[in-house]
Amino acid sequence: MDDTVYGSRDKRGDWRPKDPLKPPHLFVRPFQVKEFVRWLPHYFWPWNALFLATAWVFWTFLTPSLDTMQTLEIGWVLALAARNALIITIYFGLFEWRLYTKRAQANRFKYNAVFPADKPNKNFLRGSQNFENILWTFGSAIPIWTAFEAGILWLFANGMVPMASFAANPLWLLAIMLLARLFHEAHFYAVHRLIHLPFLYRHIHAVHHKSVNPSPWSSLAMHPGEHLLYFSGALIHLLIFSHPLLAIYQLHIAALGALGGHFGFDKVETGDDQAINTDSYDHYLHHKYFVVNYASGLVPFDRIFGTWHDGTPEAQAKMLARRKERRG
Repeated sequence: MDDTVYGSRDKRGDWRPKDPLKPPHLFVRPFQVKEFVRWLPHYFWPWNALFLATAWVFWTFLTPSLDTMQTLEIGWVLALAARNALIITIYFGLFEWRLYTKRAQANRFKYNAVFPADKPNKNFLRGSQNFENILWTFGSAIPIWTAFEAGILWLFANGMVPMASFAANPLWLLAIMLLARLFHEAHFYAVHRLIHLPFLYRHIHAVHHKSVNPSPWSSLAMHPGEHLLYFSGALIHLLIFSHPLLAIYQLHIAALGALGGHFGFDKVETGDDQAINTDSYDHYLHHKYFVVNYASGLVPFDRIFGTWHDGTPEAQAKMLARRKERRG
C-alpha cells in the first residue's frame, strides 16, 4: 500500500498525514445534521464496538456471579486480574508483534520513521522501551484496573449502589453506553491537564512521556499515581444508576482504548489496498510536543483552551508562539 497517497515524509523520514485533523461534527458550529449523521458511525465503529463486545464477553462468561462477589475474596479478584492480563497480552501483543516485531508493513504510515528497538535508549531499564513499559503495564496498570473493577462489582453485588436493569431501563442504559466514550474523553482531559502541572509531571506523568516514540506497550506505561487517576473515571457508574456491564465497558475504553493513541502508525494495513485508521495522530503529536492535544479531539476542550494541534504548519506556528510567550 502506498502511504504517499495519504501523506508525506519530512527530511528525517517521519510520516505526516496529508489531511489535517478535524473535530468531530458533534461540536462543529453551525451544527450540520447531514455531516453529523455521516460521522456518527465512526464514533462507535470499530473501536468502541470492540470494547463493548469484550466487556459483554467478560461480564457474561468471565465474571463471577453477583452472589459470589458479595464476599470480597482473593480468589475471584485474582480471576479478574488474570483475564485482564490475558486480554492486554493478546490485544497489545498482537499489534506489537505485527507492526514492530514482524514489521508486516515496514514503516508505511509510521509517524516516527525509527523503530524503538533499533535505537536503544539508556533512559529505559536495560535500554529497552518495551521492557520497561511492560513492567509498568503488568506491575501497576493491571493491578490498579482490577482493584477498581473488583471494588465496583463488590458494591453492586452488595446493593450498596442502585443497579439498573436492561429489561426495565433499556433506553437509560443505552444512553449511558453511547455517552461512555464521551465521558472518558472529558475525564481524561481533566486528569491529563492536572498531571501536566510541573510538580505532578515531574514526579508522576514523566514516566509515560519517556516514550517520545510510542508503540503499543507504551499505552498503559504509567506511574501508579497516574493509573489511579486514569481508571477513576469508572467510578461514575456508582453515581448514575448504571449496570456492572457498563462499568466494565468504561474500564475497557480506558484500558484497551489506551492503545488508540499509541499505535505509532496512522493506519494498520489489512490488505493490498485496505487499512484501518488508528486515530492515533492527535495523541502522537502530544507525545512529540508535550503541550498540545491533552484529549483526542472528541471533546472540544483543547480547542477552547488553545492547545489543539491539527498537524498543520499554522498549528505548529501557534504552538511555538505560545511557548515563546510562556518563556518570555
